[in-house]
Amino acid sequence: MITASPTALHPVPNFNSLARLYRWMEWITFGPLLALCRNTYLHRMQSCRRALIIGDGDGRFTAKLLRSNPEITADVLDASPAMLSALTQRAAGNSPRLRTHCLDARDWQPDGAKYDLIVTHFFLDCLTTDEVRALAHRIRSAAAPDAIWVVSEFAIPHNLFGHLIASPLVRALYWAFGSLTGLSVHQLPDYSAAMRSVGLMPLSRKSRLSGLLACELWVCNG
Repeated sequence: MITASPTALHPVPNFNSLARLYRWMEWITFGPLLALCRNTYLHRMQSCRRALIIGDGDGRFTAKLLRSNPEITADVLDASPAMLSALTQRAAGNSPRLRTHCLDARDWQPDGAKYDLIVTHFFLDCLTTDEVRALAHRIRSAAAPDAIWVVSEFAIPHNLFGHLIASPLVRALYWAFGSLTGLSVHQLPDYSAAMRSVGLMPLSRKSRLSGLLACELWVCNG
C-alpha cells in the first residue's frame, strides 16, 4: 500500500468538477495534441512491468497503457476521487492490474515497491520547482535500476512564438485552472533542473506545437 506523509504545505486543487468535462476541454483547446504527446513514448513502455502514474486526469493514458501492455501493473496517484473514478471506468477490463490511490502526490512516500516506469503527463506544472525536486528525490528511491520516467509538459520556447503566443497562453491556462480548481501555482516549474539535481538524466525529447508541448524520456538511475 502507498502511504502518505504529513499534509503538503500548499492547498490541494480540486479537479472533481472537471472530471466529466476534462476530455472535451482538452479537445477544444488543443485538439488531439495533448493525447499525441502522452502517447509519444508508449512503444518504449512495452517491456515495463510495474508503473507509477501520477496525475493522469480522467485516465485515458493509463487505460491505453494497460490495453497495450498486458503484463504491466499500475499504481495511479491522484488527489481527485472523481478523476480516479473516471480512470477506473475507462480501465474496467483491466482493473485487476490497476491500483488507485487518492492522495496528493506531494504527500506520497515510497513503501519499498520498485517501479520500472514512472509517468507524469501534464502534472508537474501543478507543482513548484522545489516540490518537483522533492518528488523526484522520492521517485528515484522507488525506481528500479532500469526505470524510465516519461514526462509530458507545457514549455515556453525562447523565441518570438514563445514570447508572443506561448507565454500568454500558459498564463491564461494557469488563470483558468486557478479559478476552476483553486490551483495556487501560477508559473511553470523548472522541472528539468529539479530532476537533474537529484541525478536523473534525460534520454530523449520531442516537441509539438512549435515547442509549446514537450514529451521527454528520462532515466531514473543513470
